This record gives sequence, C-alpha cells and structure tokens, in this order.
Amino acid sequence: MPAQGGNLPNGDMRILESLSEIAPGDWNALAGDHPFLRHEFLHALHETGCAAERSGWLPQYITSWRHGRLCGALPLYLKAHSYGEYVFDWAWADAYQRSGLRYYPKLLSAVPFSPVTGSRILAADAETRSRLIAAALDAARDVSSLHILFPPGDEAQALQTAGLQLRRSVQFHWLNRDYASFDAFLADLSSSKRKKIRQERRRVADAGVSFRRLVGADITDEDWRFFARCYEGTYRAHHSSPYLNLAFFRRIGATMPDNLLLIVAELDGKPLASALNIFSKKTLYGRYWGAVGHVPMLHFETCYYQALEFCIERGIKIFEGGAQGEHKLARGFLPCETWSAHWLKHPEFSDAVQRFLAKESAGIERYVDELNERSPFRSPETKEAGGD
Repeated sequence: MPAQGGNLPNGDMRILESLSEIAPGDWNALAGDHPFLRHEFLHALHETGCAAERSGWLPQYITSWRHGRLCGALPLYLKAHSYGEYVFDWAWADAYQRSGLRYYPKLLSAVPFSPVTGSRILAADAETRSRLIAAALDAARDVSSLHILFPPGDEAQALQTAGLQLRRSVQFHWLNRDYASFDAFLADLSSSKRKKIRQERRRVADAGVSFRRLVGADITDEDWRFFARCYEGTYRAHHSSPYLNLAFFRRIGATMPDNLLLIVAELDGKPLASALNIFSKKTLYGRYWGAVGHVPMLHFETCYYQALEFCIERGIKIFEGGAQGEHKLARGFLPCETWSAHWLKHPEFSDAVQRFLAKESAGIERYVDELNERSPFRSPETKEAGGD
C-alpha cells in the first residue's frame, strides 16, 4: 500500500488524506477556474462521504511544497472498485482475478463521478509536474496500477513520456461560434436537424412546460431537495445506487454558488424535472438530471436546449455534454477525443493492455471519422450557395 497521509521519499512531497490541511486559496491558485478542481468541490465530496474511504475512495493527494508553500498537487484516490469513473477497466480487473492476482486497490486520478476534462497535474512549472508524475508512479508500485482520467492532450503526452499507456475515448462537446441567439445556432445546422430541434422544443412548450434557470443564491433549499429527489430517481430507474447526496448538493450550493446552474421544469405550477450544470466563464458541464413525470422530449429541452441558451447568453464557449450519447450529435454536439493514461505493474498484463489499447485506438479513430461524416452542421459549400 502507498504511504498513507505521510511523506514520500522526496522530502518536499507529501500525501494528504484531507484537503482540510490546505487553505482553499492556496489550492485554488493551482486549480485555476476549473470548478470541478476547486477546493470547495473536492472537499465537499470528501466531507459528505460521497468520495471517502467508506465509499471506496480514499484520498491520497500527492502535494509538492517549496519553503512551506504549496506549489503542486495531483488529486489521487486509493480505489477499492471501479465505480464512478467512466473509463471502464472491469475487463482488466476480471483478468487479474482469473489469474489469481489482486487488481484492487488501485490508484486513480480523476474527478469522482464526473467525466470532465481538465488538468490532473496541478503545477506552475514543468519540473514540479514531472516530480508529481514520478511520485504517483512510485506510490503505484505498492498497488496494481495507476490510472489518470481525462487529462488534456499535452498532459497525456507528458504521461506517455513518463511510461504510462494512453487510451482514447470520445465525448460530445458543443462549441459556441459566437452565436447571437439560439436561432443563430439553428441557422448553422442542416435543414433536417434544425427542423427536428424545433419540433422537439415545440412539443415541450405545447405540453405547457415552463422553465426556470437558477444561478447561485437563486437556488433555494426547496430546489435542492427537489433536485436530489430527481437525481436519486434517475439512479433507481437504472437499478443503481446514487453516488451523491443532498448534503453534497447543499454544500456546493453554499460554497461555490456562482458556478452552479439549476434548470427546473414546471407543469401546472409544480416542479416536474431538473438538471444541474456546473460552469466557469469558458465551459459549462452538463451533469445530472431527473424527472418525476413524463413529457415527450423533456430530457432534451431540460438538459440541452435550456443549457445551450444559457451558454449563448453568457458567451460560454464550450458545453461538455458528459460521457457517451451519440444522440447529442443530432443536436449540435461534435465528437471530441479524450484521453486517459494507465500504468500496470505486472509486466505481462501491461503488455496485454498495450496490445488491446492499440486495437481499441484504431477503432476509435474510425468511429470519429464516421461521426464527422454525419456532422449536423451545414457544409461550407452549402452556406456559400445559400442553401440548407
């Protein structure tokens, strides 16, 4: 097992089990404006028990210090399972077990329960980044493996240089081309896609559904309780247990309100559905939704079109729609390659995973090419001709 809550061999590197040991301002200076990396968000996950030792997520944050000041960090968890990750390694764990080896515990660097892209190696300079990667690899030698999920491309390349294997996956992101209005966005789409979206929105409006978009302090405790009910209902409908709890939602509502957008759908004056989005000045991340009743096309309006209008109004450039979901393509989201990086201690399994990833990567490339051929947007030639 890695040294828990103590010093690494290099004297200015420490493993911390709690962010309470770091001042929020010092941590956030490294995290920047990414809301999922902020002290308030991660500490809320830990303190409310959502991502904690009892739920199989033991924080083992690697930190770098210089003259007593925090200068680098790598969020890391000792995992007892593979739930809540969105990069699936169940087959690897099963192969380990069938060979009489232990796959768990493993080390994972990720935002728990959130397939959001962003830096995982928080440091101001290249030397500190290299030292953090080396420290994570050193810690991983006491477990089966190290996994770093959804880093940006430059970080992924640095991890590959350090000896980790890269894995490709695909998400669907919407890009704001400086649209002045939702209609301006629709005008960019092909005629069939534009017609489909208008029909979907009309069906929801004709059903009498209205919407409230709530930001920050506008979200009341009653709103949070209704959202938690919706969120839990979604998990129950999929025969699963919810990862998050009302205490967590209340906590981030109090500590980082300006990063939260709650969309509430209402029918006959009563709440019907809700969706939680988290955003920065540049990016909006669609996260969780649920409904207590059924209206055709309600999901698309609540989760996508209301959020797209918000992005256009605020000048937000990117809307990350979350994991999977080819249906997003028809609604203006484009395929974007994402990365994860993996190191396995067992040499034979490492070789087997490397061969698997090479085949999988080729398949991902073909898949992205096929998706791009089905772009929902009008081609430049069609625009020049003034057609659909």
